[in-house]
Amino acid sequence: MDFNINEDLGDFFYNEPMLNHTSFCVGGPAKLLIKPKNEDSLIEIMREIKRNDYKFYILGNCTNVIVKDNGFDGIIIKLKNKLNDIKKVGNTEIYAGAGVSLKKVSEFAMENSLTGLEFAHGIPGSLGGGVVMNAGAYDGEIKNVIKSVRLLDENLKIIELSAEEMNFSYRHSLVQERDLIVLGATFALSHGDKNVIKEKYEEFDRRRAEKQPLDKPSAGSTFKRPTGYFAGKLIDDSGLRGFTHNGAGVSEKHCGFVVNKDHASAKDVLETIEIVQKVVQDKFGVKMEREVKIIGD
Repeated sequence: MDFNINEDLGDFFYNEPMLNHTSFCVGGPAKLLIKPKNEDSLIEIMREIKRNDYKFYILGNCTNVIVKDNGFDGIIIKLKNKLNDIKKVGNTEIYAGAGVSLKKVSEFAMENSLTGLEFAHGIPGSLGGGVVMNAGAYDGEIKNVIKSVRLLDENLKIIELSAEEMNFSYRHSLVQERDLIVLGATFALSHGDKNVIKEKYEEFDRRRAEKQPLDKPSAGSTFKRPTGYFAGKLIDDSGLRGFTHNGAGVSEKHCGFVVNKDHASAKDVLETIEIVQKVVQDKFGVKMEREVKIIGD
């Protein structure tokens, strides 16, 4: 397929292997991967995509996605290191673009002695992805610190919605209900002590290093938390700690993580997820819902 898109709008990569981009290190080629130059370029690219009815996905840091082995016969727009404005916009408010990492946003907050984003310091995704799925950790969630979100709507008009209008809930936002693209967000934080904030970062980082398999490619926590249960405990109690399927498997360190143990394919990873879901369903009658998004034909 030939794409009728002005290549001056960004960096274009044809038949780009997605295993070089996803945190799981799996995935076949995207027919076209585009890194827009800036927000205006993104809007123009989207105008041309919609005009030609091309298939597409918007991705940030590619940390919560599995691309299938046969790839994606369409366009991937990757915003990592693009739309990367970050600035103070009020006494205790920060605006950041969709392509900025949550880690960088949290560190910018610390440098400005603003507290509230400590929980996000170790989340590997981008701000855009974090907003889409209402990312959270250590009893914190994006919805708790968002004031408003700047979006591109279905008609490619820029709109701004309040946190209440975003319909945030557990791993969910309005973006999943409508054809919206996150451009950036404003965070409402509080004054804090820079040294205390830094200590919290270091404590959360230490806890992650102790409890999570950061040395193995993964998409972080693979499953959503089932109501009334903990995903990792259910998997552990099912006897699946350390379970291996071809090159993929369940982490021995944290059972909530499916990891790429040894040059796994996307098929290996997806089959491992399905095995875990079936075993837990059979043993406990609990449905395990994936947190990770799957892309591919």
